[in-house]
Amino acid sequence: MSDYEEYETTNQSVDLTSFDDDFATAEAPEYDEVPDGKYQARIESVKLESSQKGDPMIKFDLEVLSGSHAGRHIFKNSVITQTSIPYVKGDLKTLGLELSKFSELSGRLEELLDVTLEVTKRTRGDYTNVYFNRRIRLAATSNGEVPSSPDMPF
Repeated sequence: MSDYEEYETTNQSVDLTSFDDDFATAEAPEYDEVPDGKYQARIESVKLESSQKGDPMIKFDLEVLSGSHAGRHIFKNSVITQTSIPYVKGDLKTLGLELSKFSELSGRLEELLDVTLEVTKRTRGDYTNVYFNRRIRLAATSNGEVPSSPDMPF
């Protein structure tokens, strides 16, 4: 039996009719961008990839930890060029990652996971910038969650 035949057979046995009414009335969620502002966030993932032009790039996925946007994500791409290297070095320093040689970065990305920081998201025209302001330590509640308050500025 080919993969296609197995796939076709498996899908024929799944009955979705009980969801027809719910599907008809369901509103698909909108995934608007997190608005501009300051946020407490945690680095959920970080990868080294290539930009569309082929330049190396660090891709950060940041999860907002508190406030009304808790659980949402902010993405930051840091393209690495001779012009941008001072900014990339500054971001890594803010995150607490000191490198003796930049080529060590790929083997040390894991050290950036779960780092908590204050970030600022700012949009001008079609371009969005995410700035790493400072590394922070968050006090967790007894159940391990970060306290959230509606009057917190971020």
